[in-house]
Amino acid sequence: MSGTGTGTAAAAGTTTPGLLVVTGPPGSGKSTVCEALVDRWEPSVLVEGDAFFRFLRRGMIPPWLPESHAQNDTTTRAAAAAAGGFAAGGMVVVYDGVIGPWFLPTFARFAGVAALDYVVLLPPVEVCLRRVETRTGHGFTDLAAARHMHDDFVRATTPGTGDAGRGGARPGGAVSDTASTESATTDGAGGDGADGDSPTAPPGAVLTDLPDDVAGVADAIVAAMVAGRSRYAVDYAVDDTADDDTADEDTADTDDA
Repeated sequence: MSGTGTGTAAAAGTTTPGLLVVTGPPGSGKSTVCEALVDRWEPSVLVEGDAFFRFLRRGMIPPWLPESHAQNDTTTRAAAAAAGGFAAGGMVVVYDGVIGPWFLPTFARFAGVAALDYVVLLPPVEVCLRRVETRTGHGFTDLAAARHMHDDFVRATTPGTGDAGRGGARPGGAVSDTASTESATTDGAGGDGADGDSPTAPPGAVLTDLPDDVAGVADAIVAAMVAGRSRYAVDYAVDDTADDDTADEDTADTDDA
């Protein structure tokens, strides 16, 4: 593949995003806060990454399996293109799904945007696991996979671990978090090569000390946008897609809790 953006921090913040990606491991509260966020702007669109996995029919591979790599990669790119299409039409787009830092350059390129806002919600692993274990009416309850995804996000957002930012090691295949799967974007497919030799800061804003209430989390996200901390500018001149066919480890999961 060619032309995947790397992304750089953008100085100017905003209170009205074009495309806002809210991500994190299962149980991080993505979907709940996205529902609250999207009503803050008009016109606005909520794009649920998990919904695209429900479009799959015959031959669908459960997205937490390693062999689902190509399927998950394709589905996530389609979701990115849809999100970018709404944004190009002048709508504020809130994207709810698992887009790890390792996959963000590819997602941004397929969205076709010059810049986007990217926020990772990363509560303590105990909080995420408790939410996954106790939620009802949800198809994803795999605690081991949830812990694995949380570990992936911690490594990918911790400077100096060799996994943060461009050039970090890629986690395994994607998974999804919906009634059937969850949100198969944790896929390392299309992620960055495993250089791991520089303590590159992760893209966007990583929020770990989150308020207990949904409105407070939404306010924290908007504050990160205003400060410019969530801004991710796409560099289309860089080709880091040669690694897209690299085999991934195993899989993780995505979440909408």
